[in-house]
Amino acid sequence: MMHNWVLYLIIRLECAMEATKVGIREFRSGLAEFIASESPVAVTRHGQTVGFFIPTKGQAEANLAALQKASAELDRLLAAHSVDVEAVAAEFKAARRAGSTRPAAKKKPRRQPA
Repeated sequence: MMHNWVLYLIIRLECAMEATKVGIREFRSGLAEFIASESPVAVTRHGQTVGFFIPTKGQAEANLAALQKASAELDRLLAAHSVDVEAVAAEFKAARRAGSTRPAAKKKPRRQPA
């Protein structure tokens, strides 16, 4: 089972970001607007958040520094709690597969060239 503090960290991050939630199709069709925006976007599929889009505007160095700081802090927390990252990732993937109730998409037959 995924560590409770990992879930807590994910939930806190999601809340702190104050992201606008949009479906994956809406995100794809309005990508230009989301890029021009300053607020982060939580991309959802069937009501579940599948990713975040965080636009940047000319602050590449500051953003990179903030990302590196966050990464170092996450690494420190994982090490302090002796978390096996690969095990957590595998557990997360298994949970997503188990929670998926959507049937596999049927492939459409290709038309043969005339």
